[in-house]
Amino acid sequence: MALEIERRFLVCGDGWRPHARWQRHLQQGYLVAAADGLTLRVRTARPLALDALAPGAPVPDTSLPGGPEPEAGGNAHLTLKAIPPDGGAGAALSRLEFEYPIPWADAEALLALCPARLSKCRYGLDLSGGDWVLDVFEDDNAPLVVAEVELEHPDQVVSVPPWCRREITGLHGLSNAALARHSLARWSEAERGNLLAGLG
Repeated sequence: MALEIERRFLVCGDGWRPHARWQRHLQQGYLVAAADGLTLRVRTARPLALDALAPGAPVPDTSLPGGPEPEAGGNAHLTLKAIPPDGGAGAALSRLEFEYPIPWADAEALLALCPARLSKCRYGLDLSGGDWVLDVFEDDNAPLVVAEVELEHPDQVVSVPPWCRREITGLHGLSNAALARHSLARWSEAERGNLLAGLG
């Protein structure tokens, strides 16, 4: 059992790009996304050459003939997340996480069963103070860009870069599970305006 401790931030601008060290295209779906925070997620990840995709560009079909297979280095996982039962300090930052590798074909079959899905390009960043990644959301969740930093403990000091304009840690409506069910495109104009206000 692992405890995931992370902070999340809305990103504005391209100041993060010099820090990008790898890029993957993620597709993920949710078999369970309960109001109490319990989620059961399936994810596929395809490695891409850095900047192989412009934000919002269609993802090239890299499947091999005869069935859906990952390109070299691709992987798939089934992940269950839940709020720790004891709560306590740092509860807004922490979730229990159980993650298991699964065959690519199984992941594709499970994704087809998911009522809620999303896709995004994920970049690994070379920032200090934790394990940083940045997600450029696609399709109905564009132009959302979110940076996440995974921490060792809830009170860990983090140097937040200036392009991280607003912290969204603990905001359920901006969780991946919530965005898969109710994408940004389905928000009202006022809701999107409130979210993006001050980020330009």
